[in-house]
Amino acid sequence: MTTALTARNSRCSIARTLEMIGDKWTLLVVREAFWGRTRFADFRERLGVAPDVLTDRLGKLVAAGVFETRAYRAVGERARSEYILTDIGRELLPVLASLARWGDANRATGFGPAAEFTDARTGGVLRLAFLNDDEKEIDVKHVALARGPGALTA
Repeated sequence: MTTALTARNSRCSIARTLEMIGDKWTLLVVREAFWGRTRFADFRERLGVAPDVLTDRLGKLVAAGVFETRAYRAVGERARSEYILTDIGRELLPVLASLARWGDANRATGFGPAAEFTDARTGGVLRLAFLNDDEKEIDVKHVALARGPGALTA
């Protein structure tokens, strides 16, 4: 999953993020954590991922600080770890929401959204948006990608 970034890409926050979470299984593990799953067996059962792949992804997510581990022991079993989203792990929710919105719009199944993002206090459905300094929503067709101060020159 992880490859060394070129010097050019190492300054790019998108490239650095994709190096950490840029494969299908990693983001699906994070998605399942948002659904409340914390245990290896539950991730494995829900995703159908090979155990070695899941072990690798969970290890990388723990090393990156997306999950922290907490020991638990089911009655009559050995101690195991469960995987709890950290604050930086929870900050991936807009990434998942953006992927879901794009997929619902461009890869629709005809069944409707598999997930809706809602206000935990009111239950109202939420959506992602670009806002300007005045908190006015800007349509994506009017949004440009500009070089930031850390970018290399073209």
